[in-house]
Amino acid sequence: MTAKFSAETRVLREAYAALNRNDIPAFVRSFDPQIERIEFAGSPQGGAYHGLETVKAHVERGRGTWAEGDCEPERFVAAGDRIIVLVHVRVRLKHETEWREGHTAEVYTFRNGKVIEFRTFATECQAFEWAGVDASDAAS
Repeated sequence: MTAKFSAETRVLREAYAALNRNDIPAFVRSFDPQIERIEFAGSPQGGAYHGLETVKAHVERGRGTWAEGDCEPERFVAAGDRIIVLVHVRVRLKHETEWREGHTAEVYTFRNGKVIEFRTFATECQAFEWAGVDASDAAS
């Protein structure tokens, strides 16, 4: 693991911890002002979002639907200037009594220590393909 990968992984672990405690300013702290956020079609807030304030509002809307829960990063995979994060999601929405649970894959692109792009994919295979990583290589 390179020092750069370690530093960026630490930043992302801190970001997920902030998201889980509903501290959105801390979640977006490492995002570039021109951040691009893309969430897969079919997700509750699927679409593209540009700029820090727009992305922050997008995350606040999504996180604001939670009564409780968390997004736990389970694995980090280096892919050039990108890090793929495999995430276990377990949340109970405010208007529901049942828990929702599943997995997503998120790809963060870094430049000069800042996240310039943040994409969420429905499956890890989609994330690996988009990032140009062979899934069998990522398994090791």
